[in-house]
Amino acid sequence: MRILLIGPPGTGKGTQASLIQKKMGIPHISSGDMLREAVNKKTSLGKQADRYMSQGSLVPDDLVIEIIIDRISQPDAREGFLLDGFPRTVPQAQALDKALKQSKLEIDHVLQIFVPDEQIIIRATGRLIDPLTNKIYHKKFKPPPVEIADRVIQRNDDTEETLKKRLAKFHADTGPILKYYDGIDLLYKIPGMGKPEEVESRIYKEIGISS
Repeated sequence: MRILLIGPPGTGKGTQASLIQKKMGIPHISSGDMLREAVNKKTSLGKQADRYMSQGSLVPDDLVIEIIIDRISQPDAREGFLLDGFPRTVPQAQALDKALKQSKLEIDHVLQIFVPDEQIIIRATGRLIDPLTNKIYHKKFKPPPVEIADRVIQRNDDTEETLKKRLAKFHADTGPILKYYDGIDLLYKIPGMGKPEEVESRIYKEIGISS
């Protein structure tokens, strides 16, 4: 099964990606991680991407798609994949569809994990990180153990003002993409509130997989 996962930070998207990956045995492919991996491995495509990334420029769509097609053609993605972080625009979505069809593949489902903005802000502004283990805690929902409480930190960009700007940009960027996939009957809007296993169950129910 080939799935696109869409949602801003704070919706629990990463948690759901891990749960789906574990249950279905398909790789979770992040476009950002994939680009960095191609660059680090110094592949032919990675070297081309690095020319743009090292200059702080955006990697052209056709090159990103070529890297994605190369990645999802690997043996571990033969039975499917979970793609996260791409496409970001309708032309990217259309180009991805075209490239997949040329490889005799297609996207099966597009999952939008939806959480109201005010709840995302509550989640994110309370987020705490242990710099030694990178484990994530929350001031309200998951306080850190007493023995490490003095060393946890909050990210500088986890402020209400910054988050509101990021969310506004996310909605502006993804709105047309969601409309595009809804128009071809691939979009599933999954409520992201509740326990992770409850959200996971909603996903499987929508895409017809037994939980």
